[in-house]
Amino acid sequence: MSNHPAFDAKYAAGRALRDTTARGSHHHPGNLERDPVQLLKQSSQGRVQRLVPLRYGRMLTSPFAFYRGSAIIQAHDLAGTPHSGIYQQICGDCHLMNFGGFATPERNLIFDLNDFDETHPGPWEWDVKRLAASFALAADHIGCHQDKIDDIVYAGIRSYQSHLADYAELPALSLWYEKISFADLREDATDPDAATLLDGLIAKAGKRTNELLLPKMSQKQQGRWIMNDNPPNLFHIHGDNRLFDEDDNWLSLGNWHTLADGLIESYRTTLSYSHQQLLGYFYPQDMAFKVVGVGSVGTRCLVLLLADDCDNPLFLQIKEAVPSVLAQFSPSPACSFTHQGQRVVTGQRVMQAASDYFLGWGTGPFGRHFYFRQLRDMKVAVELETLDSDLLQHYARLCGRALARSHARSHARAGGQGAQISGYLGRNDRFASALVDYAQSYRAQVERDYQQFRSACQRGELPAQTEADFGADFRL
Repeated sequence: MSNHPAFDAKYAAGRALRDTTARGSHHHPGNLERDPVQLLKQSSQGRVQRLVPLRYGRMLTSPFAFYRGSAIIQAHDLAGTPHSGIYQQICGDCHLMNFGGFATPERNLIFDLNDFDETHPGPWEWDVKRLAASFALAADHIGCHQDKIDDIVYAGIRSYQSHLADYAELPALSLWYEKISFADLREDATDPDAATLLDGLIAKAGKRTNELLLPKMSQKQQGRWIMNDNPPNLFHIHGDNRLFDEDDNWLSLGNWHTLADGLIESYRTTLSYSHQQLLGYFYPQDMAFKVVGVGSVGTRCLVLLLADDCDNPLFLQIKEAVPSVLAQFSPSPACSFTHQGQRVVTGQRVMQAASDYFLGWGTGPFGRHFYFRQLRDMKVAVELETLDSDLLQHYARLCGRALARSHARSHARAGGQGAQISGYLGRNDRFASALVDYAQSYRAQVERDYQQFRSACQRGELPAQTEADFGADFRL
């Protein structure tokens, strides 16, 4: 512990919380009295209905894919788990594939959380438990034995615990300056396989820039850049290929310019004045609909291509923001933002070590909420199937470290919560051991839920299509 009275008081307050919520109690899997199929139907409401079968088709590929796409189910279950009563901004969908690399505004490659669609105030334990269960499911997915699965979960949670203790004692400015750079990770890598993995990710990130993306995604026609249709993943809303019903209000706009102009005007005001000036150098060229992810399939997502006077491109992703799945389950005070795009952007700015210049939010012409960010700006992620058990254990430690940094700086009240959480966790492994048990039991529950989901798809209660079948239908 430090020699600072304020820190020591917070640490002691966190330690005292063990009397009301024992660290060993976190093995409890939660409130499992629910119908996962009905929760999935609930989360599909308001989406582009012709895309919902693709969402379910992607979730059918494995229990781990199902887990990635069903955050609402675990949010329901977590509401029945014990927690310390420390609330703060959390990610809300903290599985291991929502971490990755991306470029800072200074063009340095860092590792961090990179998905905040579900960010919301809530118990910090909920992020840690979703991450722990994802380690167990991912390890099982790549064929690890149970003992190794436990080792991977344990390593990730102990990394979170030890790094949180370190981050909690940093001065506020030092904590907010803290970043996990790929350069530092590569320099510290002693394992040859880990070094090779990092080298590959660094090389891949260098090829994911706006300039290199432009000729791959678009071509110049009559003086402006037009993105290439690649259905069902990328297509023009008002072109021949449609997934929208004929009475969809977006189609009533007639062309993409009307949609883009309204969104940009609303979005521009959420940027700082200097970044508004920067955006002013670029002029809209084209807009297309993009199908993304697993859990996000069916929400409205657009790519806006802009270019400056010298034909240098800027790709912006415009993603629909709907209420977080945590909103109906979190015991914390309600989110203070009524605009869902603002909720996402604010949570990201609080939790991420560095944020995109173009991160902002806006409202569509029919009242839908969106947030903006750059598309694929040096963004990279690990391919789970390429990892062996030892590499996955390294990766679990890295995710635990990144989550600890995010939690140490995110808070619901002035002064931060890192010291309280660190005091609650202490230095022994009672919490980590409880989370290993939690991950074991919750992995088994996810597999049962997956079988129930699969049966619902087989009997037609939930419509599901493979990528190939969906693509063929779309072209027809």
